[in-house]
Amino acid sequence: MKRLERIFVRANGWALILILGAMPLIVGANIALRYLTGHSLSWADEAARYLMIWMTFVGAGLALRLGAHVAITNLQDALPTTGQKLLRAALVLVLLIFFGFMVSVGIEYAQRMQFQLTPALRIPFLYVYAAMPVGFSLLIVHLLLIAPQFVRAGTYKGTGTGDEDAALREGANG
Repeated sequence: MKRLERIFVRANGWALILILGAMPLIVGANIALRYLTGHSLSWADEAARYLMIWMTFVGAGLALRLGAHVAITNLQDALPTTGQKLLRAALVLVLLIFFGFMVSVGIEYAQRMQFQLTPALRIPFLYVYAAMPVGFSLLIVHLLLIAPQFVRAGTYKGTGTGDEDAALREGANG
């Protein structure tokens, strides 16, 4: 299971690296072409915008995994240990329900947009809006993988000093 988790985290990290790498290449090529030839790529800004959307949703799971999302812990800190565990378990349950709901909403919304084309790239908006159900599905998987440790100890993968998540710390170089 740990091996599958490590492969999953690395694949997610590589997807982010590819998306993040493509954005400056597209924008940089557009700038270079504009100044060297006087013509720019009509689709560059749109492609970079859609890549940013995908990067946000694909990266949300890795941010969750590290505990990088905003959290207010005043209530948790005021509770005894058992209360903290119960609160964290309830939080995981609420997040799973919310993420599942957002997957279904995202699928529905993407399906509605499947026949409308983007202005410059001329691809169906389905491919843009698919980022939402894909991203929330990744959030569900990441949450399920970190939930036991989070509920028990209130820690996230990658915040410990052990080798429990070397794939995430090493990123794509691991």
